Amino acid sequence: MGTVDKLTELQYRRSVINNGGGEVKIKKQHDSGKLTARERINALLDEGSFVEIDAFVTHRCTEFGMDCVEAPGEGVVTGYGTVDGRLVYVYAQDFTVIGGSLGEMHAKKICKVMDMAAKMGAPIIGMNDSGGARIQEGIDALSGFGDIFFRNTVNSGVIPQISVIMGPCAGGAVYSPAITDFIFMVEKTSQMFITGPQVISSVTGENVTSEELGGADTHTSKSGVAHFKAANDEECIAKIRKLLSYLPANNLEEAPYEPTNDEINRLSEKLTTIVPDDSGKAYDVKEVIAELVDNGDFFEVQEGFAKNIVIGFARMNGQVIGIVANQPKVMAGSLDVNSSDKAARFVRFCDSFNIPLVTLTDVPGYFPGVEQEQNGIIRHGAKLLYAFSEATVPKINVILRKAYGGAYIAMNSKHLGADIVMAWPTAEIAVMGPEGAANIIFKNDIKESSDPVTTRNEKIQEYRNKFASPYEAAKRGYVDDVIEPDSTRPRIIAALEMLASKRDSRPAKKHGNLPV
Repeated sequence: MGTVDKLTELQYRRSVINNGGGEVKIKKQHDSGKLTARERINALLDEGSFVEIDAFVTHRCTEFGMDCVEAPGEGVVTGYGTVDGRLVYVYAQDFTVIGGSLGEMHAKKICKVMDMAAKMGAPIIGMNDSGGARIQEGIDALSGFGDIFFRNTVNSGVIPQISVIMGPCAGGAVYSPAITDFIFMVEKTSQMFITGPQVISSVTGENVTSEELGGADTHTSKSGVAHFKAANDEECIAKIRKLLSYLPANNLEEAPYEPTNDEINRLSEKLTTIVPDDSGKAYDVKEVIAELVDNGDFFEVQEGFAKNIVIGFARMNGQVIGIVANQPKVMAGSLDVNSSDKAARFVRFCDSFNIPLVTLTDVPGYFPGVEQEQNGIIRHGAKLLYAFSEATVPKINVILRKAYGGAYIAMNSKHLGADIVMAWPTAEIAVMGPEGAANIIFKNDIKESSDPVTTRNEKIQEYRNKFASPYEAAKRGYVDDVIEPDSTRPRIIAALEMLASKRDSRPAKKHGNLPV
């Protein structure tokens, strides 16, 4: 066989691999509203940048007729390329080839590209669309899952890991995404669950659809497993590219700087009046965020889950920051089990990847109730305390209004190592709210008064003026400055610039006792 013939053979082999499971299965994939594995990779990466690895890998299974089964590409496409000119590694399971099932060699392909990403210090994006473990390969398939989980864990906090659920992801397969930093899901076409509807029905008698059990809406609003959802594959990929624009390549680099035309010293009159005079009235903290960040551009994370706290990425004077903000519109911005978990995990991610943290505090306390106590608010609430205390990145806190009790401490207070704490004149920093405090401290005065209502209101105001004022905290150095709300943006930017050279560390230890 001459060179020409060998080149012809190479071209043929590549065409077979590139065609995946064949035209019929590709059409079925398209008809179900999904792109193919290669189409997804090409949409994600800069045009012409994808370099495939291990295209010619094949399975070695001979049991149950597998010796007669062709699996082009072994059911997964792996390689590297660029997103906005920055190196990333990627793998995409090919549902048109044996349902994208994971076997020994399928897993080895994924592990190889994960190892390359770790060595080169670049993000890895995994696109999941699989029927699960390849049953014909038995323990070898389970071994493959374990090898992937191990690498997810070792690489956690070293390189950004993004999981994209673009089809089924069931059984043990769900635990790789669970260990990664961010999970994307597509409405109506992606599902995640440990046990499917049929098993649940046979064991517990409960009847549920796949979408209700593990669809995008469920995991972005109820379970909190997923961070983002999209209407289709194309929108999902656009969101992935947006997220990557905020992330450094690895834990030794800084997040990418992006010049802005927004003024550094821009003042905002809206912030002067945004907090209602009545401390019982709500406002939308997202409006505050929009006034502070470059061009009002805020990329929210877990928007549909635990809405009483808001987290996400933005830029201030071109520098990426992570924002954690209480949301007075929902549960008065109090902390509960889910919001504590949500915020703590985000804080630890930002700390791992050198992203400064800006906190906007308006918290009346931990949400009360039997359900919260029995669901472990003590255990979960501690995670936020742990995360802020552990974080060594620049930490800035702006207290907008309420900062009561233990929740005040948990929200990036000076006591947990915040570098700069500023407060608006509207801030109320105290052990508890003035209403509750007055009922306790001035109980007898109110009881013995000829006009208990008036006396109570007077005592509430007395407590507010004496103990809940930001100036009391400022006297003790717990607040570095009380600032005009309209100047919050330039003050935060100035603090970020000052903290750019921050060097801090914690005692060396193998691990902590409160993983998130």
